[in-house]
Amino acid sequence: MADLTGRIAVVTGAAGTMGRATAEALQADGCRLALIDIDARALDALCAALPDPSLPVVCDVSDEPAVAAACERIRRELGDPDILVNNAGILSNHKVLQTGLAEWRQVLGVNLDGAFLMARELVPAMKARHWGRIINTGSLAAKTGGLTAGTAYAASKGALNSLTFSLARELAPHGVTANGISPAYVRTPMLTEQLTDVQRDALLRDIPVGRFCEPEEFAHVVRFLASPLAGFITGEIIDINGGLLMD
Repeated sequence: MADLTGRIAVVTGAAGTMGRATAEALQADGCRLALIDIDARALDALCAALPDPSLPVVCDVSDEPAVAAACERIRRELGDPDILVNNAGILSNHKVLQTGLAEWRQVLGVNLDGAFLMARELVPAMKARHWGRIINTGSLAAKTGGLTAGTAYAASKGALNSLTFSLARELAPHGVTANGISPAYVRTPMLTEQLTDVQRDALLRDIPVGRFCEPEEFAHVVRFLASPLAGFITGEIIDINGGLLMD
């Protein structure tokens, strides 16, 4: 377990399966948490279930004024965050001919714009302290074009990788790292509800370890990248896919 006692961490998409695992892990490591999600009821339930108090913030991360207001509240009530986990995301399985412009913009808005807006808000204080961690939740789809995921989703995650590289290059001289995690087929509702039994069985045959990723395994990578142990790692995309893609 890494010692992050006193660090302030912001997790977006916190009420989802991976967000919850991340919140639990970072709190166990000593972080004070600001948890962002668009689902107020699920967010309140998460905060009630965590052993230590956390700040629930209802926000649509694709909405610029809402992000600004959310971050101002976090600064006012907790202080300037040290760690940002951009985990908010939505899935689309529609391929190019089935993807309308509204859906394209919605997926890019949450998956890409949200990470950009959150980083833009929180980076100045990280630079001033000469310490910070930005961790972006990507996807295997960025490298494969989407085995089951759609065009907008794959494009959003590819762009998120590029955003990660850009932030890493810019912020490295200021003691701030930016990295991504590229998971594939984590046991979440995206897997259990949006794929068929046939699709899941086919995937299991292709994943060398023979199982899906558990949310806690994703959270383990987050806590490592957030820790002092990862201070010399930046601009990296860490694959966590059970060997489905090796490069």
